[in-house]
Amino acid sequence: MDHHAAMQLLDQIRQNMESCVYGKKEEIASMLTAMLAGGHVLIEDVPGTGKTQLVKSLAMSIGGVFHRIQCNPDLLPTDITGVSIYHPKLEEFVFRPGPIMANLLLTDEINRATTKTQSALLEAMEERKVSVDGETHVLPHPFMLFATQNPIEFEGTYSLPEAQLDRFLMKINLGYPDEASEKRLVLEPGASRAAESLQAVATVEDVAHMQKLAETVHLESTVADYLIALIRGTRQHSAVLLGASPRAAVALSSAAKAYAFLNHRSFVLPDDVKAMAPLVLSHRLHLRSEARMHGTTTVQVLQDVLRQLPVPVGMER
Repeated sequence: MDHHAAMQLLDQIRQNMESCVYGKKEEIASMLTAMLAGGHVLIEDVPGTGKTQLVKSLAMSIGGVFHRIQCNPDLLPTDITGVSIYHPKLEEFVFRPGPIMANLLLTDEINRATTKTQSALLEAMEERKVSVDGETHVLPHPFMLFATQNPIEFEGTYSLPEAQLDRFLMKINLGYPDEASEKRLVLEPGASRAAESLQAVATVEDVAHMQKLAETVHLESTVADYLIALIRGTRQHSAVLLGASPRAAVALSSAAKAYAFLNHRSFVLPDDVKAMAPLVLSHRLHLRSEARMHGTTTVQVLQDVLRQLPVPVGMER
């Protein structure tokens, strides 16, 4: 598969998802960017805004193994990773894999699980493997985790640990659909179940190949300087207690390359960095308490830093 064929295939996946998820073109583009970058996605919003439908439409479009976990306080770590069970005939323990053995895992309402169960996802997210009873089991490739969560002020939710938040390449907020899209949902019977009937237009092998192609997108030195200036600028902002880490810089670089590839380019523009910054960095910044009390958000901080950064000469559109 060459670059042209990969980009055409990406367009087919995007069109397939848009056929059943209405009014979410930007969010679909963000999810496909995360897929190309091989990253995990946290989707936050109130219940009923189509989070599960969105992820399922991607899973059906690319084929492969898809599993879903509905998180709750009773969920145990082994309910996710799997467990070793003694087999009398074989006279040995046999590993029974959990739902994490998938190409795409959807964990619904991840912040309703206890912190111990949330922590069980860390190894899988970072190392792409799980350990059960001293045995290591490698996850399928590619592996992507899409986690949905309700806002943390909802009753019965646990805020995600900082270490786990940092493992998500990006965080997406869906919001309510526009009026036309919401009317379409009401008028078209069965629209909310459309993702289950989608036909696959690609394979997980295609996805793995596209991920390799996205890695080859060129990041010019001046654009890299722009990206690093943004990262360092978050650490110097007066409202920020803890700025973006070096890991965040690498994540932003990967996302910008993937976003450029999704938009049929073989090189990164400053606009790609600007487009990805809120999605990749907003959940990684920690504001001072007085800034939060005054209603300052991490997105506002990023906008402040970006306004002060000069765009590299010759890279404007």
